[in-house]
Amino acid sequence: MIIKKYQPKIIGITGSIGKTSTKEAAFSVLQSHFRVRQTDKNYNNEIGLPLTIIGAASGGRSLIGWMKVVMKAFSLLLMEDKTYPEVLILEMGADKPGDIEYLTTIAPCDIGVVTKVAPVHIEFFGSVEKIAAEKRKIVSHLNKDGIAILNFDDETVLGMAKGLKSSVLSFGYTENADVHAVDLERQGSVDDLPGVKFKLLYDGSAVPVFLPRVLGQHQTYAALAAAAIGIAMKLNLIDIANGLQSYIAPKGRMNLVPGINNSLIVDDTYNSSPEAAMAAVKAIAELNLDNATRKVAIMGDMLELGDITDQAHYDLGRTVAESKFDILVAVGINRLATIRGAQEAGMENFLDFENSIIAAEKMKELIVGHEVILVKGSQGSRMERVVKSLMREPERAKELLVRQSDEWLKK
Repeated sequence: MIIKKYQPKIIGITGSIGKTSTKEAAFSVLQSHFRVRQTDKNYNNEIGLPLTIIGAASGGRSLIGWMKVVMKAFSLLLMEDKTYPEVLILEMGADKPGDIEYLTTIAPCDIGVVTKVAPVHIEFFGSVEKIAAEKRKIVSHLNKDGIAILNFDDETVLGMAKGLKSSVLSFGYTENADVHAVDLERQGSVDDLPGVKFKLLYDGSAVPVFLPRVLGQHQTYAALAAAAIGIAMKLNLIDIANGLQSYIAPKGRMNLVPGINNSLIVDDTYNSSPEAAMAAVKAIAELNLDNATRKVAIMGDMLELGDITDQAHYDLGRTVAESKFDILVAVGINRLATIRGAQEAGMENFLDFENSIIAAEKMKELIVGHEVILVKGSQGSRMERVVKSLMREPERAKELLVRQSDEWLKK
């Protein structure tokens, strides 16, 4: 009823990888031109999405807190809030079949975005094909006036265009994508937080884009999707490029954090999947930063993978070794599979720890100076503990790292 009353433009974003980064990048592009509200924290489910629409925080375990949420919702309906957002950017997650369909009944989209399909939560879906079918619902429900924004470089996502009633706008590095990037360059050093620049092309026009504190090509897909959203919202390329300059990777998603002994931590600890882990490893492998000494991969468990768990960790270890990392540190219950993969690919320098608490205690001894350190793992691995132990300014943990609330710190 709130949506029906205020009629905001609704941008729904889903995908196995890159939802939050795309949401943040889209907010950077649109915030100077519209009143915009985006999904806060991880409010991307059947409870969080209505809270974003209302503009309220979760009541948690407090009955009074939830009464305040209800009262705010009623006030929006009974009175006219002239500051209500013109645009809602809603991240829509899917942990099980039916989630996206349900969320789009709450908030029917004007623009639907699919970032990528990968084997995330596969033990609850059974196959990548079923994951893709669920993600597609964010664009299949669009009417003829809607716009589906699809990743051209992901064959599964691009295939979702077939049979849609809406128009389609694609993004990627492939030349045939409607919105695409060329001439990607990485800049910076271990001491000076790096970034990337590229040319953004659409409909025969091109503009330069610089993304500060961004490392890998896979991270720039969030910017390309956001650019497509900007185009769908009738912004010009210059305004889009200017907006992207304020984009910073979300906490725990390839975020750059200064480390001890002048090292550089690439904090990718929010979550992990085989495809995301491989992309992160390859992004660091391609870096050639000034002053860098060694490349260290600290890899936690990838969870909820079902029958592919052992093979996925083995493949990850092989990829770390083949990517010429100097040291591999494997953490968690699947660590031996990761080590085995690295060993069989010829790697000799590795350590393993039972959990992130032990790893956090031991890792300081390993960092001697100017290393580039990738830290990644699924949420349950709690690899942010390792990042905190290696931070140059651990007192900034609540500002820079994921899962720093009192509730999480007690776990």
